[in-house]
Amino acid sequence: MQGRKTNYIMRFDIMTLFPDLVRSVLSESIIGRAQEAGHLEINAYNIRDWSKDKHRRVDDTPCGGGMGMLMAAPPIYDCYQAVVQDRSEGERIKTVYMSPRGTTLTESVAKRIAGECDRLVILCGHYEGVDQRIIDEIIDEEISIGDYVLTGGEIPACILVDCVSRLCSGVLSEAECHEVESFENDLLEFPQYTRPVEFMGKRVPDVLLSGHHGKIEAWRLERAEEITKERRPDLYEKYAARKAAAEAEKAAKRKRRQMYAERARQKKEKGDNDAL
Repeated sequence: MQGRKTNYIMRFDIMTLFPDLVRSVLSESIIGRAQEAGHLEINAYNIRDWSKDKHRRVDDTPCGGGMGMLMAAPPIYDCYQAVVQDRSEGERIKTVYMSPRGTTLTESVAKRIAGECDRLVILCGHYEGVDQRIIDEIIDEEISIGDYVLTGGEIPACILVDCVSRLCSGVLSEAECHEVESFENDLLEFPQYTRPVEFMGKRVPDVLLSGHHGKIEAWRLERAEEITKERRPDLYEKYAARKAAAEAEKAAKRKRRQMYAERARQKKEKGDNDAL
């Protein structure tokens, strides 16, 4: 099953050098409340706790030379083994590494990940990255949040957790929230307004105050299409192609219904004539 997950607790295990940073971000707002309500379980593990160095070092210089330091494989591997040792029978665990060379995170990627696992283990890199051998050994997929470089993988990990968590049952209060947000249907979100009706000489569009739900939905779709076409033509092309395919399928269904109705009519006429 892909998309929204139901009837169980999604678990996230984050391996990092800065667990307090991760906890501080993910203990607030919607994600924090979801944990308190038992819809999510989020754990952060300090990789240094598995270092065998007396100074708790987890990094070393790159083989072959080069700038900076690399996170060493042994403490990461030992941390990972401790994290997954309580794996239950049949539990689907996916392990990802936050990396600028990974698959770019999109809504569709988040849905895929949500459907692939019951537990998501996330490795946060730091310094110049991690030893390639740990990637080869434990990582199922590398994930990027965009074409830029950050000081560590903690903020990207929090973004990934937030993105996947909102697809889990109970995290958001309304199912509608999953359907109308930007990117859900290859459209950016329509403009939103609240009270007061007039602000700095600008009024809320009259249609939104009309109470006519059909006209409101039509206005929102039209604005979303306009904004997406202007700002994200790549998304709009996907939306237009999907919309055209859906309309073609509807037309084909109408044609089939008409054909069956015509056959039924002809059969009835033939029966009536035979009766005469």
